Amino acid sequence: MLSAMARVNVELKARDPTPESTLARCLALGAADQGVLAQRDTYFPARRGRLKLREADEAPELIAYRRPDSPDPAESTYVLAPVSEPHALADALDAALGTVVVVSKRRRLLLWQGVRIHLDEVEGLGSFVELEAVLPDAGDLAEAQAKLARMRAELGIDNGALVSVGYADLLMDGPQALRRAADAAMRNAYAPYSRFKVGAAVRGNSGAIYAGANVENAAYPQGQCAEASALGALVAAGESAITAVAVVAEKLEVCPPCGGCRQRLAEFGGPETAVYLGRPGGTATELTLGELLPGSFGREALRE
Repeated sequence: MLSAMARVNVELKARDPTPESTLARCLALGAADQGVLAQRDTYFPARRGRLKLREADEAPELIAYRRPDSPDPAESTYVLAPVSEPHALADALDAALGTVVVVSKRRRLLLWQGVRIHLDEVEGLGSFVELEAVLPDAGDLAEAQAKLARMRAELGIDNGALVSVGYADLLMDGPQALRRAADAAMRNAYAPYSRFKVGAAVRGNSGAIYAGANVENAAYPQGQCAEASALGALVAAGESAITAVAVVAEKLEVCPPCGGCRQRLAEFGGPETAVYLGRPGGTATELTLGELLPGSFGREALRE
């Protein structure tokens, strides 16, 4: 959980094919133009949610946040920490954790009734509009959602333009990021008996990636599959749902989960949850949990 000092907002993001028209519509609604900001966000691995260092025209900040991957308006919880020496902090975090990806953008900021309107030009991705209704400035949760709905209608944002993930995920390519995490975990697998190393990675609802490897035991039934290890890390971080899975093996191009792990994954995902099989850099086999485990037994069967 984030601290009690965490802030909350409701967000929506979409691709913007007509930035000039969007700006004109925002100004016509009475939004106050705050000018253009240059921002550079460096993302680092995080055990829970996401962690980024923002270097910008305004004061630099370290930002820890959690937001579900969803195209619909969703609540985001975040903590801001002012930074006095961003370059030194970036070097320290990179040395300790490694850098995931860097997002550079030019942001036109407008303010309207407690809603921050971001007209973004993102390097390597293009033009986007992002709406953030900050609580309590935008009112309570219902008021914030109503304001986003009105702004979306005024700007003509249709369903096809909505984006469910952040810029970092778009730049990284979600499946590749999962496969890389699974591959890295696989290299640390403890498999002295079978010599069959497996790695798995799951993406939580917050967008964070949790990876695990198979752990064998001389008493064979006590061993643990990679998928179980990854799910254990997810639960330990306080999450209870997955949006995607990747599995890789050292000796196979494609290594599907065993039957038991399919059931384990189904406990935290749904039939539509994406599954990526295959090593990073190669061609992935893409399917869903529903295809892996048709007719699965779930919690709904236990309801009276």
